[in-house]
Formats: sequence, C-alpha cells, structure tokens
Amino acid sequence: MPITKSAIKRMRSNKRKQERNQQVKNSLKTLFKSFIKSIEENDLEKTKAKAKNVCSAYDKAASQGIIPKQRASRKKRRIAYTLNKLATTNSNK
Repeated sequence: MPITKSAIKRMRSNKRKQERNQQVKNSLKTLFKSFIKSIEENDLEKTKAKAKNVCSAYDKAASQGIIPKQRASRKKRRIAYTLNKLATTNSNK
C-alpha cells in the first residue's frame, strides 16, 4: 500500500483512468461487432455508416492514448479492406 499522500492520490487517479479506458475499449469492441454484423447482413449503405463510426471511435481512442496509434491505423486499414471487398462483391452481382 502507498504511504505518501501523492502515491495515494496517484493510485486513485490510476483507478479512474483504468475504468475510463476499459469503458472505451468495451465500446470499441461493441462498435466493431456491430460493423461485422452489418457485413454479414450484406447491406452496403449500413456497413459504410458503421465503418465511419468505428474508424472515428478508433481515432478518438488513439488520440486520447487509450490504444496505440498504430493499432488504430491497422484496425482502420482492415475495416477499409473489408468494406472495399464487400463493395466489389455487391457491384459484381
């Protein structure tokens, strides 16, 4: 257990930050799952809207330092790739 006042305060603030970070990470996972679900429904317009929301959320989380910037970039690239693949399969039908 911390002894000094500053260490006690740091422990409290770390706990608050950890809870906030966990909430943001959970919401990112939920948004990504909804994006995947819209892909399975094969609805291009709905999927585009979901992709925009997910990419925006990843950017915000990266800018706040909750996830690394490179991870956000990688996830966004994979989302774009999946979206383009869906678009080409829909245009061929």
